Amino acid sequence: MNNAIIIQSLSKSYGDVEALKNISIDIKTGEIFGFIGSDGAGKTTLFRILTSLMIPDHGTAEVIGFDVVKDYKELRKNLGYMPGQFSLYQDLTVKENLNFFAGIFKTSIAENYHLIEDIYKQIEPFKNRRAGKLSGGMKQKLALSCALIHKPKVLFLDEPTTGVDVVSRAEFWEILKSLKQQGITIVVSTPYMDEAALCDRVALIQKGAILTIDTPENIVSNFHEPIYAVKAENRHKLFEDISKFEATKSAYWFGENMHWIPKENFDEKSLENYFNMLNYNNIYIQKISASIEDVFMELMIK
Repeated sequence: MNNAIIIQSLSKSYGDVEALKNISIDIKTGEIFGFIGSDGAGKTTLFRILTSLMIPDHGTAEVIGFDVVKDYKELRKNLGYMPGQFSLYQDLTVKENLNFFAGIFKTSIAENYHLIEDIYKQIEPFKNRRAGKLSGGMKQKLALSCALIHKPKVLFLDEPTTGVDVVSRAEFWEILKSLKQQGITIVVSTPYMDEAALCDRVALIQKGAILTIDTPENIVSNFHEPIYAVKAENRHKLFEDISKFEATKSAYWFGENMHWIPKENFDEKSLENYFNMLNYNNIYIQKISASIEDVFMELMIK
């Protein structure tokens, strides 16, 4: 099977709010596929439909050949799901949680230990600690171990690194790379644009709509707008003034710098002249390469 997941014209609404708008995507077997978008983009709704926890209003979805509505019982035996919020039993210990989830799927820790060995070794010293007393990074590793203990063919991870420290985030993605080598298809959602580069392919999603789907490299390389980093002492005044500049197509803050995209036929010197006319001191203007976040911001504006 070339595609692990086939989504066709999927839509879902909550009252007047369209959470998903006619989404169609094919996700290949064995790839790490990322849905990149901010809170409210529709990522969690999509994951709940794909894991058979919610029924779509329109459209269809198949995961490893199972229809997410008609074949939900068989589907659930073959997928792992790690929701955005820690959802394990807080009063059970690490080991008790693992044994419980293994028992649900009629397996044991020993049978599939090879899948979780690298992760479990990091939390094994705390195996008798209650899950609710673990740190954020340790909770993350326990949740992933529980999602893997029955050897799923597809693993869904809904914002797994939100609220986790930088070191734990990096460790987590190393774990995902090793799981991919074992043939598991991994579907992950994240609001962190830097994590997009760690996926094989990504879909940028906003307000329930897919903005683009491609490899991270292609998404950036296909962005042909000139982009500049601009910095000055008065941030508020800088944004106000650059928004009024006639050659401005879009501008937004990116860390300490403002990222500025001009309209067509822009003369680079005209921006410097504009700031000189407004008596700016120590203005910094530098042409830069676009990032995934720049592409995302520009697609949102269109």
